[in-house]
This record gives sequence, C-alpha cells and structure tokens, in this order.
Amino acid sequence: MLGLAALPFASPPPRAAAAAAAAGGNISLGDGGHFAVPPAEDADDADKARTEGAHKWRMVIAYDGTKFKGWQYQPSPPTIQCCIENALTHITKLDRKELCLVGSGRTDTGVHAWGQVAHFTTPFAYNCLDSIHTAINGLLPREIRVREISAAHPEFHARTSTRSKIYHYKIHNGTVMDPFHNLYAYHSVYKLNSQAMREAAKHFVGIHDFTSFANAVHNDRVRSPIKKIMRFDVVEMGAILQLEVEGTGFLYRQVRNMVALLLQVGMEALPPNIVPKIIAARDRRELAKVALSAPPHGLYLMSVNYDQEMLKPPEGSPPISFGRTRQVSKCKLLFY
Repeated sequence: MLGLAALPFASPPPRAAAAAAAAGGNISLGDGGHFAVPPAEDADDADKARTEGAHKWRMVIAYDGTKFKGWQYQPSPPTIQCCIENALTHITKLDRKELCLVGSGRTDTGVHAWGQVAHFTTPFAYNCLDSIHTAINGLLPREIRVREISAAHPEFHARTSTRSKIYHYKIHNGTVMDPFHNLYAYHSVYKLNSQAMREAAKHFVGIHDFTSFANAVHNDRVRSPIKKIMRFDVVEMGAILQLEVEGTGFLYRQVRNMVALLLQVGMEALPPNIVPKIIAARDRRELAKVALSAPPHGLYLMSVNYDQEMLKPPEGSPPISFGRTRQVSKCKLLFY
C-alpha cells in the first residue's frame, strides 16, 4: 500500500468534492475519471487569480511518450498531463482547477521527455515531500516518473519563467535498425553526411524569424515567430547521430521541421546553404517543397532552464525530494 492517508501536511487539506459537485463536476478517483471543468488552457488564468496563501510546487518529469497523446490535457486518449492530474487529485483531494497544473510547454504525440517541468498549487503546505513524491510515482503509469519535486516561489511559472529549452533528436544511422532503439530513434537508411549537417545547423544559430519552420496551430495564443537559438550541435555516438538544439523557445513543430531539413542536407539532396534561404522566405510552404516533418519518436525534451535564484525553494520550505531510497536491514537471500 502507498499509505496515502499518512502524507504529512502542515495543515489539513480541504476536500474539494462538495465544490466540484456544486460546479457540476466529478471528483477524480485516480482510475481514469476526470473532472468536467474547463480545459487546461484556462490554467494560467486560474493560476494568476490565486490568493497569496497558496503554496506552489515544482516538478521535473520524465516520460516515454510512445503511448500518449502528448502533454496537453484531454481525457481520452490519455495525455501526460491527464495522468499526472489524476495522481495529484487522488492524493490531495483537490480538483484539477484548484491544482492548476501547468507545464513548461506542450510536447506532441509520441515525443519523449527527460526534463519536462511543471508546477501546481495547493492551499496547504507539506512538511516533507518524499511521501507525496513516492505516492505520485506509485499512481502513475510506469512510462511516467516525477524525478524531482520542490517548493517554488510564488513568482515561479513553469512556462513564462523559462530561460531556455534543450531538445535532442536521435537518428539511428546504421544499415540495420537496432530494435532497442525502434521506438526512440528515427532510422535513416541513407548514410548521412554529418559534416554537411553541422554546416547547415550553424545557420540556425542566432536570432531569426522561424515562420518557415512552424506548423499552423488553431485556437492557440499568438506567439512571436522570432526566437533565439544558442547552439545546434550534431553529435556522433556510434550508429546514433544526435542533434542537440538549445533555444529561448520553439514554435509548434519547429524542432522536427529543422531536423527534417538537416536530414535532407545529410542525404546530400540539398546543400547546407539552403537553411538561410528557407529562413529568409518566412513561408512554411517553402520548407514543405523540400522536406516533410521528422517523426516524433526521435525527439526528446531534455531540460528546461531557469534562473538559479528562481529555483531556490522559499525560506522554511521542506527539502527538495529526489525520490526515496529503500533499505533493507538484513539480507535473507544471496543472489549469485
């Protein structure tokens, strides 16, 4: 048993069942049921409207995105945010509108993460985070794990406080695909010219209008197409070719579209100087003429970076939880 009833609170958590019923919603039982409340797009507005007495918590999350419909909340098929909210509502007895879980950004269907960051709020504090950390991971499917949980400053926001993000894209460039990488790397059957890809990747570095590399998004907030790319490296690791890009932010499918163009350069179908020409066009149709979007299963959100001062827990907060290590006092069976 997870011992959920024994989680240490600084003050007793309020129950949200009555409030949810009054609003016409359903309380989550952690078994796939969800609240009939506004979608996650309203989460930022709710977050801003919170009282000063609320406590904010930051999580670092890793997941295998193969079976999920991306990060963004939707009840069916399941998403990463949906699974995490189910666990949190079960543990805290708060509804998803009160928790206001916000991620640093949306990853698409099939995209993986090692360092996704999210925050949520509660009207009560915790004296220790190890227990809730263990309980969350105990309720999550094995493809999702909270790696770290800590108290956060009221000013911290998982999305708007971001300084940069790092994505990796893995390409298996061997003749025969490694079955252990089948779901986690794109297989290029063509021998890629990694040096040409490096030359092309340099053209992405700097501040540019990336309209040509952004897919259209309907019913979404307007985002500036001008982004800064700090680095774009092509790293060879045996049969794996790893593309590593860091930027202040990325448009919808921007990384996969940049990778798609680099793949064409690597196959020597296009020259490296095609990149500045596509950037200058500021037209998604120009890229579509020469490259299709790279598949999602090779893409990883590796880390989301913030100012270090922003990551320091408030004074008097419980220690950061990196997970609890279990110990045995006596070994009854030796393994050979």
